[in-house]
Amino acid sequence: MSPHAGRLAAASAVSVLVLVATAPAAAGQDSTSVVGGERLGRPAVQVAPLAGAPALPTALSGRSWVVADAGTGEVLAAQNAHLPLPPASTLKMLFADTVMTKFDRADVHQVTQAELANLGAGSSLVGVKENLPYRVEDLWRGVFLSSGNDAVHVLAHMNGGIAQTVAEMQARANTLQARDTKVVSPDGYDMDGQVSSAYDLTLFARAGLRIADFRSYCSTRTAHFPGGLDKLTGQRTSFDIANTDRLLGKYPGLIGVKNGYTTNAGATFTGAAERGGRTLLVTVMHPEAQGKVYDEAASLLDWGFAAAGKVQPVGRLVDDTAPVTAPGAPGAPGTPAGTAPAAGAEPQAAQDEGHGLGPAAWTAAALAAALVLWAAGRTAARRRGAVATATPAGPPTPSTHDSPAVGGCTGTRGSTGTGRRRLARRARALVHSARPRR
Repeated sequence: MSPHAGRLAAASAVSVLVLVATAPAAAGQDSTSVVGGERLGRPAVQVAPLAGAPALPTALSGRSWVVADAGTGEVLAAQNAHLPLPPASTLKMLFADTVMTKFDRADVHQVTQAELANLGAGSSLVGVKENLPYRVEDLWRGVFLSSGNDAVHVLAHMNGGIAQTVAEMQARANTLQARDTKVVSPDGYDMDGQVSSAYDLTLFARAGLRIADFRSYCSTRTAHFPGGLDKLTGQRTSFDIANTDRLLGKYPGLIGVKNGYTTNAGATFTGAAERGGRTLLVTVMHPEAQGKVYDEAASLLDWGFAAAGKVQPVGRLVDDTAPVTAPGAPGAPGTPAGTAPAAGAEPQAAQDEGHGLGPAAWTAAALAAALVLWAAGRTAARRRGAVATATPAGPPTPSTHDSPAVGGCTGTRGSTGTGRRRLARRARALVHSARPRR
């Protein structure tokens, strides 16, 4: 290799390094500031029908709504998807997604008086009593079936308190890219400044449904809930509770997820339904009458199933940006032992691996290439020096470059092939070590 060729190879390697290191970042840049796509930031109804697409329901009074495919993340249609509105008890989906994986469902907790203090006036309650033990799974049934703010407060105190839980919920909303959401209370009770959006609530449902227990609780229609102590026998009593979701058990294929109502928020509802191996999510907020939230959600689900393959998406549900944690790891959002991803969902690490090397691995590959080219240039220079100084009959003499080369390889004329092989092995190891791990 000539000196000019060596310099050219080194320059080319540096250019490859710069281009490869920056290309993934450029490819991942979003050209719009609206989460999920520019059309979702528009106020009017957003739908892109193809030939044969069914018409959207006409009697939709909700101020904001979204219908999306849970598996692909495609938003099929929406109106005011990012409009910030009071969420009422649908915010409990975010609470559950944040806290549920931290406690085993069989754990037993003794409820204290302080844990039931400061419940908002008129709060929905399941009937948790102080100074009695409750299993975690019973408390979660109280959250999902009866929308019990008392059960939420007990679980929040188990999690370190109301303030800590609110902070963790806000952080979880941020990793889900739910930028319309401001958390003030863990239970969705009306508080100044507490808002979410139809888009964000749909993200919460999608994330929560990846947790097996979340999916189980939100789809439970009736359950026995622990009561107080019988004054005559001293034995623990129980009573029946029923899910207040009016579509559960009535709409074909409905999985859940959560309904809500307050005077300030009006009616809110997020539901998921499965049909023909396809899962749809729908959120409706603030229809003109409380009961209409279920009718409008059902009509949007009907439309979504009928519109399969007949509409272009107007946006998408963005991915969870929380670090991928191995299933079963404590506190892993959406990935505890016994969880199942939503249809079509895949851990981000697996997605990255399926598309080849990630940014770090490409950078490592470029560095390895530059290293090999640089070493080749040095080897060529050594050979030229050897030709100029060698005697015809003498045995090979050690190179003057006896100090260890990059990677610890010593440079002698008789070991150039070995050195190149070592460099190749180190390059492969460098690339392998930079691959994303599941």
